[in-house]
Amino acid sequence: MLKIALAQINLLVGGIQVNQKKIIQTAEYARDQLNADLVVFPELTITGYPPEDLLLRPDFIKQAKQSVLDIAQAVQGIDVVLGFPEKVDDCLYNSAVVLREGGLLTRYRKNVLPNFGVFDEQRYFKAAHQSSLFSVKGYSIALTICEDIWQEGLVEKNKQAGADIILTLNASPFHAGKIHQRESIVCQQAKEVGIPLVYVNMIGGQDELVFDGASFVVDSKGEVVFRAAEFEEQVSVVEFEAKQPIKNSCSPLYSEISSEYKALVLGVKDYVYKNGFKGAILGLSGGVDSALVLAIAVDALGADQVEAVLMPSKYTQDMSNEDAILEAEALGVKYHTIAIEPAVTAFTAMLNDVFTGTKRDTTEENIQARCRGVLLMAMSNKFGKLLLTTGNKSEMSVGYATLYGDMAGGFAPIKDVPKLLVYQLSEYRNTLSAVIPQRVITRPPSAELAPDQIDEDSLPPYSILDPILEMYVEQDKSVADIHAAGYQKDDINRAISLVDRNEYKRRQAPPGVKITPRAFGRDRRYPIASGYRGVIS
Repeated sequence: MLKIALAQINLLVGGIQVNQKKIIQTAEYARDQLNADLVVFPELTITGYPPEDLLLRPDFIKQAKQSVLDIAQAVQGIDVVLGFPEKVDDCLYNSAVVLREGGLLTRYRKNVLPNFGVFDEQRYFKAAHQSSLFSVKGYSIALTICEDIWQEGLVEKNKQAGADIILTLNASPFHAGKIHQRESIVCQQAKEVGIPLVYVNMIGGQDELVFDGASFVVDSKGEVVFRAAEFEEQVSVVEFEAKQPIKNSCSPLYSEISSEYKALVLGVKDYVYKNGFKGAILGLSGGVDSALVLAIAVDALGADQVEAVLMPSKYTQDMSNEDAILEAEALGVKYHTIAIEPAVTAFTAMLNDVFTGTKRDTTEENIQARCRGVLLMAMSNKFGKLLLTTGNKSEMSVGYATLYGDMAGGFAPIKDVPKLLVYQLSEYRNTLSAVIPQRVITRPPSAELAPDQIDEDSLPPYSILDPILEMYVEQDKSVADIHAAGYQKDDINRAISLVDRNEYKRRQAPPGVKITPRAFGRDRRYPIASGYRGVIS
């Protein structure tokens, strides 16, 4: 019988010594507590993923190599499979290595380097083309790394080389529906070739990315016989007998809405703690966006680590203040109320002479938002807490946010969450415990920067806007395509003209958690100065 441990762990990018300590502890646990013969870690275990331009530093690559040697010496009595950046002459490889009894038994270099979406591996690594097999207890085991397993032919190639089992080390980031896509591809490959496959994925937040774990094992019939939990660190063992995995526990998969919420929570938690902040702070307006962000922050960090600030203006309705206080109290967070009117009056007075002869417009509205930004940043600086912004993806798409105002902050939890999904997530959070007042969810959304203002004064209804944005931003559909889907040209042109001319704002926005297949930032890289316009007459 062969026992393989799957080490689904949370790693720190660039934290080689931190990661090394965790790898050693995990391997020793797999050996001593699980009696495993072999433990498999995620892709680029030593450095975390993605290390980005740290990979261009010779000292970093040297430290990573030394860490592999140190782990080999420290852990014996169990085979260890881990990932690291391997420098050979002038070439850098995304490699996996097998450590056995103090030495390096064999290594494998990634064959297929993804260079799409959030992936940029061809910037750093050279692709290899060989297979790599090693033997444990009479089993011939092949190694692959992440994207390799998505390609037709590589599984078959390893089977023909004599492999009984394939191990794949992964750093596969989350977006809605990704786990089903992963399992479908892997199950199909395993079934077609007739070979069991062990898929180990990391978990944790890394800047915009969240890795959701959900490591799994598939038998030669293409059936999942084991699945680790989503969004949790877990070290599990799967037994093989007669060259097949023995059926084990399968953690259930979350619904799409609950997995999106968990991804947002984990993304905020790891961003705050991995960057050394003492907690989080945010402006709480009484609107649904800030309400959702507050709930996420509390679920990520705990109520004692989060502060909310109410900053009413003369346009803020009483219900907004009432609802903000109700949520703050329901979640048990410390909150402050700071009226912004004195600051708005002071700035307006300072600009009176310069603005003489002009009409009131969005300039005056934006002054209010920027006064709030100054207050929040001051508190963030003073108390060492990360300022969370509260803008959603729909607003970021069309530029319905104020630079140096409500866009001021260090992290944007719902930056990749369309407005309609904000409502769905808020409703979902209330099924766990009712913390967001229902009126916050049902009332018409408003920035409250002018009398009786609502979002639909300047935007199409979100039921129309969000599908248009999804098609244009995430699917690269043309106006003609979107019109053929049943939307009016006026609404389409209005929406996408705003998208096209607000890239400069998005480029200055803080990072935020990616939960859709195509987020702003890494996923969608558009020029700021551009003659392209998607609208048509």
